[in-house]
Amino acid sequence: MPRRIIGAAFVSLDGVMQAPGGPEEDKSGGFTYGGWLANVFDEAIGNQIDSLFAADFDLLLGRRTYEIFAGYWPFQPADDPIRQKFDKADKYLLTRQGSDLDWATTHRLADLDALAKAKRSDGPDFVIQGSSTLYPQLLERGLLDRLILMIAPVTLGAGKRLLGEGTPARTLKLVEQRTGAAGAVIATYEPQGPVETGTFETQPPTELELKRRERVEAGEW
Repeated sequence: MPRRIIGAAFVSLDGVMQAPGGPEEDKSGGFTYGGWLANVFDEAIGNQIDSLFAADFDLLLGRRTYEIFAGYWPFQPADDPIRQKFDKADKYLLTRQGSDLDWATTHRLADLDALAKAKRSDGPDFVIQGSSTLYPQLLERGLLDRLILMIAPVTLGAGKRLLGEGTPARTLKLVEQRTGAAGAVIATYEPQGPVETGTFETQPPTELELKRRERVEAGEW
């Protein structure tokens, strides 16, 4: 049975996922709200994290998230439950750069073809943490099997977004949803295929509407 790729992301209401854990986590681009998750964290998010890491898994990370994790998790107390799970897991770093693999049991994947090959091999599911740049390309290639969003009741206005530049048009199916006491929404989706368009129009367009459409086509609207 092929291994699944499961994305699990902390996001704000406006889709920002940059630096949820602390002020110094990722200040790139002048981001000033690092640590935005701490004060809105609730039992729904905690339960989702426990569920996500309950079974065996391997981590799939982009370069920047890998560097953040490699400089933090191996140095936490040995009895920290997340460190123990991450120590056990194989780490797969998707990058074209010749990055240093400082974290034990790390494997570099040069491209999506290498990831697709690893996905076909025996082993546990891949879990993505952070790594905003992975999502558009995984959706484009049809490699993402499940997307778990832990949506916090905050807006941040700017920052790295989950589905940013290059995101393809896709339809996703909601397979589970829960709400926490502090307002977090946990929504789990599975990709379903391309976007199909339709219309709610029941009457032919008016002359006024046709003129508006002409202005749109001419770039004057």
